[in-house]
Amino acid sequence: MSDSFSLPLRPLIEKRDRPDTLPVDIAQINARWGSFRDVNEDTLRAKIEEEKNRGPYSDDDEGDKAAEDMDTTEQLEQLYKRRAEILNFAMQAHMETLFALDFVSLLLTKHTDRQAETSMSAFLKQVAPLGSLNSEIVNPPPKSEAVAQDVKTVSRGWRMQNFNAAANKLLKSATRLETEVASESKYWDEVLAVKEKGWKVCRLPRERQALGVQYGFMEATPIFRDRGLAALRRADDGSLILDKGLAPQKTRTVRVRVKHHDKFTGCSKVPGSSPAVDSIESRILQARDTVYEEELFHELVREARIMGSQGVTTRQNLVRFPISEEQEVLLDLVDADQDTDDSKMESTEHDVLADALSHSIRILLAYAHRQNLRRRTQPPPPLSQKRRHTPEYQLLRPIMAYLQHSSHVRSLETFMTDIYQVLQVAGLKCEFQAAPFSSVHLSRVHPSIPKVEGLVQQFLMPFESTFSGNLATPQSSFKVRIRTNPAAPPFGTLYDISVNLPQYPDVQPPSRIGSQREAAAALTHFAMLDIVSAIATHGTKLSKERPRKDTLAWESPFPHHGELLALSDDDRGHKLIVSLSQNELMVETFPRSGPEGLRWSPGDPSPAVHSQTWKLDQTGSASLIDFITEVSREW
Repeated sequence: MSDSFSLPLRPLIEKRDRPDTLPVDIAQINARWGSFRDVNEDTLRAKIEEEKNRGPYSDDDEGDKAAEDMDTTEQLEQLYKRRAEILNFAMQAHMETLFALDFVSLLLTKHTDRQAETSMSAFLKQVAPLGSLNSEIVNPPPKSEAVAQDVKTVSRGWRMQNFNAAANKLLKSATRLETEVASESKYWDEVLAVKEKGWKVCRLPRERQALGVQYGFMEATPIFRDRGLAALRRADDGSLILDKGLAPQKTRTVRVRVKHHDKFTGCSKVPGSSPAVDSIESRILQARDTVYEEELFHELVREARIMGSQGVTTRQNLVRFPISEEQEVLLDLVDADQDTDDSKMESTEHDVLADALSHSIRILLAYAHRQNLRRRTQPPPPLSQKRRHTPEYQLLRPIMAYLQHSSHVRSLETFMTDIYQVLQVAGLKCEFQAAPFSSVHLSRVHPSIPKVEGLVQQFLMPFESTFSGNLATPQSSFKVRIRTNPAAPPFGTLYDISVNLPQYPDVQPPSRIGSQREAAAALTHFAMLDIVSAIATHGTKLSKERPRKDTLAWESPFPHHGELLALSDDDRGHKLIVSLSQNELMVETFPRSGPEGLRWSPGDPSPAVHSQTWKLDQTGSASLIDFITEVSREW
């Protein structure tokens, strides 16, 4: 087949890297063809023709035929002879090598006896003493001037070549050394610049030959404290490389958002990830901020897990806690370069609140670090087998307590302002004073404590606000103390109300009120009682000053219902009902028949009902006392 290919079975002859020298070639020709005297052109041509006519496997066939002609016994004898020849040749070569080694070793014992003695045979040590053989330089026969000149020229050439090679190596080494010195100088200059900026530069614990910078916080939890140390590697050009290991390369931050009526109305400012100047200090600051933010969110989640009873929930990368019934706050950890979805933001009404919360949680974490440092510098507690629990940092609890307390204080202040405005519209001279966050006093802080730390200490204590004032009568007064505890139970806001009603000394509110509506209802009820007492006192005073038959004296047998009764000389009864709310004060008067207060019969004409209402922002109406005086005289 024309397309078939031949596969050679003989091994390929590898070409030597360096050709044999001429003496070797001559020795090979002599061993194969004999002396050059017996070689002529005719013999060589005949040999070439014989090689062309002979097939590639003719030598093997002849060898095989010769082997087949020989007997098996003869083959074994020939094999044993060849084996013996090989062994004899090997033993002879071994002996000659040992003789040469002993000769060289004995010759060297003249100068280095200890080293040469180790390579001498035991027989030679016994026969010839050490150092008995020496060598001397024998004057060689004189060389001709041409040979000496050739040797000198060759020596000069080799020397010049070696000098040039050495010079080239020295120049390359100098260039490389100069580059290395410049890179090393630049590296150490930047390391010193980092140290002069105030950063702590030290050796790495597990890599003592490398330097590192401590940008983390030593008082953080161990998992974040260990991540606050990064290696300062050197680039090829000598610049610093901040090797943060497994730390994320992107800047991450805690974002605070405010949700009002299921709509996002506020978001904290997220810092940018790429600084204006990309320097080693900016990278260190970026790494420090990222570790701080991750620790902050870790502590927020850790604290949120123990606050489930207060409405705090966690969902993967989100912490949510309520401020009021219609408002809540969401905290999550996001990348600084993440685009803020402004389409979800309905308004920026609560951006200031979100920024304030963002700054507050960071200040509280820094305060927790300061407390860890102070605790670490004090003598440790006694050793015990029970493992001490590390308490959660107070980050969410003070903020929730402050927001809740502020909301309750504003709500109660709005309520008191409205109800007192109604009373003033009705002509009653009364006023109240509000002292929000009366428990916060920076003057109580010890002078040795920094002001910021003292402010945070006040922020972590129970919040307390007070409201006080008088009612419709000058002798009546009240006091409301609102207290919110951020850390220890009972959580939430408690109202402690105390009143002074001379007409009803036994009337006292409950010791603790936990609902804002209950507190407002109690204050409204006490104000209504005082109005009833003021009407009764005014009627009694009026009847004493003007003893006329047409003047009524009001009495309050059912003051808690806001009812007053009066009986005229003709045995006709009159009833007055007082109702008070946050927005209005209403007084209704109508007659009743007989001293027993029986209702009018259906056949009788309808009674004359008089009523007066005082509302917020109402002007030009008669006062309550004038209305009572007019009604008393009319009947």
